[in-house]
Amino acid sequence: MPLGRLSSAALLLSGAAAVVAPERVASALALSTTSPRALSETRAGLGGTYAALGGWALVSSNPVAQLAVGVTWLGAAGARLASLALDRPRTDADLWSYLAAEVGFGCLAIGTVRAHSRRQLRGGGR
Repeated sequence: MPLGRLSSAALLLSGAAAVVAPERVASALALSTTSPRALSETRAGLGGTYAALGGWALVSSNPVAQLAVGVTWLGAAGARLASLALDRPRTDADLWSYLAAEVGFGCLAIGTVRAHSRRQLRGGGR
């Protein structure tokens, strides 16, 4: 399994966790699930979206799928950094861990795509 697929697997698993256990995921993210609608949105927005994208990238041979995963992770990291300035949330180990994972998985996926592209340009195939 190419190293970049680790990023896709992490996205798939985080999404699957939100689908299966939305209360636990929401609680870990300091989100409220006080209504059936809130549970539904957690399952769909954090669960279905991430699981589908991660799953697609795992089964696809198209490097664009890996690129989409990397951009998704880095987009989350960028929004988290902006939120630090705009919202001034309480910063704890969880927040910094999530940020580190987002940056790490994002760079891993994009780095894999770049390496694949360089091999293709040199005629090295897959």
